[in-house]
Amino acid sequence: MRLEVKINEDLKTAMKAKDELALRGIRAIKSAILLAKTDGSGQELDETREVQLLQKLVKSRQESMDIYLKNDRAELAEIERQEIEVIKRYLPAMLEGEELEQALRQIIAETGASSAKDMGKVMGAANKALAGKAEGRAISDMVKKLLS
Repeated sequence: MRLEVKINEDLKTAMKAKDELALRGIRAIKSAILLAKTDGSGQELDETREVQLLQKLVKSRQESMDIYLKNDRAELAEIERQEIEVIKRYLPAMLEGEELEQALRQIIAETGASSAKDMGKVMGAANKALAGKAEGRAISDMVKKLLS
């Protein structure tokens, strides 16, 4: 089921249930979808672009949450955390731990990387191969660990 259709259905459900938390997150996703569809790029909103859009929403909220925490604004940070939880429901399961390590070991073998000097080459291949399947920071941390 396309993300937009699922969002519209979930929005109706959240409105009926008067779930303010879910409504905030779902409305943010709906708004981002509408902006992406009307951005003038002419690109269709396919599954890959939907995942990128959701990841961008999570990342921006994560950054906001970090700023709020630094400035002792726990109540605002909590709102951002709750929205992240809602948005993550629509993201596919991300590779973590051993699954991510195995995928990166295979990419390292394919690229012939042997030291930290080859990190750029590995990161380029890994980001291309694992786009939408793993977070960039997790990929970077694991590649550093494996190449050191």
